[in-house]
Amino acid sequence: MPIIGYTNYMKKPNEGSLIATNKKAYHDYFIEETYEAGIVLEGSEVKSLRQHNVSFVDSYVRIDGYNVFVVNLHISPYEKGSYYNPPAKRERRLLLNKREINKLRAMVERKGYTLVPTKLYFKQALVKVEVGVAKGKHTYDKREDMRKKAIEENNRRYED
Repeated sequence: MPIIGYTNYMKKPNEGSLIATNKKAYHDYFIEETYEAGIVLEGSEVKSLRQHNVSFVDSYVRIDGYNVFVVNLHISPYEKGSYYNPPAKRERRLLLNKREINKLRAMVERKGYTLVPTKLYFKQALVKVEVGVAKGKHTYDKREDMRKKAIEENNRRYED
């Protein structure tokens, strides 16, 4: 029997649709390199992410042996979910290959570097996390960035 109609449940989600960005990471750190990682989710967490119920406040990435975890990533429980919803701030495993984990470990062992999640997005039907290798900014660096932004905004205002 041929398929006559193309219904909503058959549609693919938008490729590369952005769920959330960690703006605080770009403000507090110099992001030197980024890596794309898959994330292990439970139950209705994906449905909650489709509604953009996520917060990056105080989140970071931790390497434990050959396992990589994102810590303090807050995904709100899905409101229409069942009686069992996973905890909002649990550690979630990231999916990277061994070579990438070794490279990240070598970068983090250098002084002043850390791993922070920068973006959360859908790639086809999968949820991906962009992990950034970051070095902390000093206060004067942050002020300089704010000054540059203000100048660019002012120039744009007078060009129009």
